[in-house]
Amino acid sequence: MKTYAHYMVLLLCASFNLLQAQEELQLTKKDSIVKSSWMFGLGYNVVDDSGDVFDDLFSYGEQWNTLSYPSRISIGRYFKSGIGVEAVGSYNKYKVGKLIDGRINLEESHYYGLDARLTYDLNKLIGETGWFDPYLGVGAGYTEADNEPRATYNAVVGFRAWFSDRIGLDLSSSGKWAANNDDATNHLQHAVGVVYQFGIERGLSKKGEEKLALIEAFAEKRQKEQDSIAAVQREKEQANIAARLVKEREQARLAAVEKAKLDAKKQKESKIKSEIDNLGFAYFDLNSSYLNSKSKSVLDGLAQVLLKYPDLELKITSHTDSRGASTYNDWLSERRVARTRDYLIKKGVDTHRLKIEAYGESRLLNECDDSTYCKEEKHQINRRSEFIITKF
Repeated sequence: MKTYAHYMVLLLCASFNLLQAQEELQLTKKDSIVKSSWMFGLGYNVVDDSGDVFDDLFSYGEQWNTLSYPSRISIGRYFKSGIGVEAVGSYNKYKVGKLIDGRINLEESHYYGLDARLTYDLNKLIGETGWFDPYLGVGAGYTEADNEPRATYNAVVGFRAWFSDRIGLDLSSSGKWAANNDDATNHLQHAVGVVYQFGIERGLSKKGEEKLALIEAFAEKRQKEQDSIAAVQREKEQANIAARLVKEREQARLAAVEKAKLDAKKQKESKIKSEIDNLGFAYFDLNSSYLNSKSKSVLDGLAQVLLKYPDLELKITSHTDSRGASTYNDWLSERRVARTRDYLIKKGVDTHRLKIEAYGESRLLNECDDSTYCKEEKHQINRRSEFIITKF
């Protein structure tokens, strides 16, 4: 027959287990995020006033105007609601030889910009990340460019990547439309710089709020069990609580094991893809399907990856530049992809693990088509074999 002392021992053990679990589950700095702050930024700006709006966005050599020293400063206040108010000053120069409003610039001129903008933190919609803050914004300002002063209304898209609570990297692109000068052109302004947060107000992240709720739940359970110690007749109920906790811990452990397996699989797949991507493409000489020494070096590395991961399967695609007849280029790319595959087979890779496709000149990586003049180094980019994972 069970004694009163025996019941008390059982109840005290269950209470101790809950207390220990609660002590192990504590809020840390990782459970909090910055809710509001002031922010100071310093960096560089790039002005694209080519006049072609969104065409050739990345023609930095012909269209981008930059300076070698910091040319942008900003100060802003950001609130818990996700709204931010920011003032931005920028300076640049329109260089001789750059494309400005559809013409080649013949005389260097100064660029001044003073803008105010209202932004919204998209994390309020997609969920807090803690380190990655994308945002959208609108604003207005004053710009003097190409010796034409004008008021502008602006739109901005960007993101901040945080290395710590205070230091981060800010990248953005703004469109600026002239509001009061028909002779002034619309243009794009890109920016990259370092930002520093101060006057920070922190709060719990979503994960932290969930953990706090769990801590409070543990505390409530513990209090109930302490109350139960005075009532031995609730032994059965307390035993059930203890059993349920054991079951929940086991379920959590099994879930953690399963998640660890999935994470390990994803990590391995990402590692394999990175190994292949880091090798780059196998490039060919003009009008040739033979592998040069650099291409063989790439394929040697690829063969090692394939031999290291015997379940890995690839699709190899080969391409040509735009020069020459289309039918000839189709034939040439077929020879290139066949030689690429055969080289890997000679290195010990089973043929069933390799699928091939030849695309001729149909998948150029740049603007170098039949109607566009390009230098040889740009055509070289298109004479390649690519490697696509089809099965891990």
